[in-house]
Amino acid sequence: MRTSSSNPFAKAAFLLLALAGPAAAGEPGAVFSGTAYTPLTSGARAGQPGDLLTIVLVERMSATKSNSATTGRDGSAGITPPVTGPLNFLKSTDLSAGGSQSFKGKGEAAQSNALTGEIAVTVVGVRPNGVLEVKGEKFLQLNRGDERIELTGLVRTADISSENRVLSTRVANARIAYTGKGEIARASKQGWLQRFFSKISPF
Repeated sequence: MRTSSSNPFAKAAFLLLALAGPAAAGEPGAVFSGTAYTPLTSGARAGQPGDLLTIVLVERMSATKSNSATTGRDGSAGITPPVTGPLNFLKSTDLSAGGSQSFKGKGEAAQSNALTGEIAVTVVGVRPNGVLEVKGEKFLQLNRGDERIELTGLVRTADISSENRVLSTRVANARIAYTGKGEIARASKQGWLQRFFSKISPF
C-alpha cells in the first residue's frame, strides 16, 4: 500500500504551499475575508456597506391646536350736582359718564399627514456599535408630474426582519423628503402676484 509521503503529486503540492506561505485574513485570495464577513445567523439581512435594505414607509402624523380668549371691562363715574346755588341748573345725567369694552377671540389649527410605500436604501456606513447608516432616493416620472423621495437615517440590525425590511418608524434621525413638480404641484400653489399681496396685506 502506497502512502501519501511516497506520492510525488502530494510532495509537489506540499512544497508549493510551503513556498506560498499562509494567506493573511482579508487579503485577496484568502479563504476568509473580514471585510465581507456576514454571520450565518443574519441570513439575507443587510449588515455591510453596499448592502441593500427596504424601508417600509408607514408615516402618520397629526396635530391639533386650539386657543380662545375672552376679556371684558366696564367703568362708570358720576357727580351729583348741588340743588341750590349757581350750579343748580345742572342735571345728574349731565355729570355722569360710563364706558365698557370687550374682546373675544378664538383660533383653531389642525394638520394631518400620511406617507406610505416602500423605498430601497443602501448601507453607506457601519458605526462601531453596529448601527447602520442608510441613504436612498426614489425618482418617479409620471405623466402629470415628477415625484421624488429621499431618506437617510440610522437602522439597528435587530430591527431588520428576515425579509430584509424595516419600518420607517424604526429609523432613527430619519430625514424623509417627499417633493414633486409638474402640473399637480403648480396647481396647489398660489401665483407669484397673489403671494406678493398676501405678504404686504395688513388684513
